[in-house]
Amino acid sequence: MQAWPYPAWIAHRGAGTLAPENTLAAFRLGASHGYRMFECDVKLSSDGVPFLLHDDTLARTTSGHGLPTAAVAGKHTWQRLSQLDAGGWHSAAYAGEPLPTMEGIARFCIANGYFLNLEIKSTIGTERHTGEVVAQHAARLWRAQAVPPLLTSFEIPALEGALAAQPALPRGLLIHALKDLSWAQWLAHATRLRCRAIVCNHELWNAETVAHAKAAGFRLLSYTVNEEQEAQRLIALGTDGVITDRVDQFHPHN
Repeated sequence: MQAWPYPAWIAHRGAGTLAPENTLAAFRLGASHGYRMFECDVKLSSDGVPFLLHDDTLARTTSGHGLPTAAVAGKHTWQRLSQLDAGGWHSAAYAGEPLPTMEGIARFCIANGYFLNLEIKSTIGTERHTGEVVAQHAARLWRAQAVPPLLTSFEIPALEGALAAQPALPRGLLIHALKDLSWAQWLAHATRLRCRAIVCNHELWNAETVAHAKAAGFRLLSYTVNEEQEAQRLIALGTDGVITDRVDQFHPHN
């Protein structure tokens, strides 16, 4: 199995729920708690700029709820999106915090020696294209770095696009539930996509699934782990990393 360069503790969306998710403020807060790796969500504006946002729409985490086209984020240009408040929904202390670009987050992480997990979150109908563009930008931004970001997605076409565009970048398949495919079928997809990691809903990991994934050569990550007992269970199973909201509870040096 190839060497795995990433830390075992990963801050979800920057700092979990302690700061407005997927903002530079959240990354800074997560870093203040000792985290050296961050997970975030990346999608494309209508003019092709990769930026951080989890939801399809702008309503929950920005001031863009009144925009046309049902406030679907990917329907708007970056110029328009860059004017939104992505912090005020969380608390007054973060009012005015902007949506960050992927490039801005990359520069922050590279300057500070942090690691990154970029989850590709596509606007419906743009999955493969989004994977291609995110991978191309990642390869450009991290071209001088020893450790590139880990590209992950629930969307198989997005990972296919990332593989086609930049096959050397590490990829991970996200799995939420087994209702659509068997465990063997998921592993087959990850193998075909030349993934380095399987990133699971933490409840899916048990002795059997861990053994099968390790036998297939994958690294094993879990989301979103917020309970001490569950974190210890996953560590005991021999998984390689946990993604958590509780940057104030779990100390990454442990």
